[in-house]
Amino acid sequence: MAEAKLILGIDTCGPAGSVALGRLTADAVELLGETELAGRSYSARLVPAVKALLASSGVALHALHALVVTHGPGSFTGVRVGLSTVKGFAEGAGLPIVAVSRLEALALKAGVSSAAFDAHRNEVFLLLAAAGDPRKELLAGAKDLESQEKIPARVAVCEDAAAKLLSSSWPRTEQVCVAAPTAADALRLAVPRILAADFDDVMALDGHYIRRSDAEIFGPANPSIHTSVDQEKK
Repeated sequence: MAEAKLILGIDTCGPAGSVALGRLTADAVELLGETELAGRSYSARLVPAVKALLASSGVALHALHALVVTHGPGSFTGVRVGLSTVKGFAEGAGLPIVAVSRLEALALKAGVSSAAFDAHRNEVFLLLAAAGDPRKELLAGAKDLESQEKIPARVAVCEDAAAKLLSSSWPRTEQVCVAAPTAADALRLAVPRILAADFDDVMALDGHYIRRSDAEIFGPANPSIHTSVDQEKK
């Protein structure tokens, strides 16, 4: 009997996070367990949650086949916590990583090509898929949405704020409303890349932020912001 290929997924990009364990099959993933993480507690709860999930299934970290992480867009702190934890697991246990976009996970969950998350400040993180054009992800406000030449017929949303902004700018676009994506959705999204052994370079892997941090935007006029952010990163 072939050895089971188990994969662990981590998503800490949104207001709530999760970790999931799955078994890779010929072209899909069988979910074995998933644990939700409350927002703003990732740094304290993520590693214990992973250990508990693996222990409940009798699985050792080094026995996993691969790791999957959602690397953005979303909370800067959440993205950093998820990436640093996954990199630590990968380096310690010698495991490969697949990093996926949270927007792509939302689109897959809804069964459509375009998706949007609330980015606050009356903006959305947008995955835009238009016929004949390559898929792209961007930060968009009302003017950016209204200036798009090709507007998708359907777009996935999971938050009222994003839905409201899209309704105002794209009144003819159908919104497909689903629950926010989780680590289990990240696992499903990563299956083709894992089967193709298309893994990310652990050393080069970084957050998929889309929006620049406040330090980058306002830093030159306020050096103290640089200092606070630099200290946070250390």
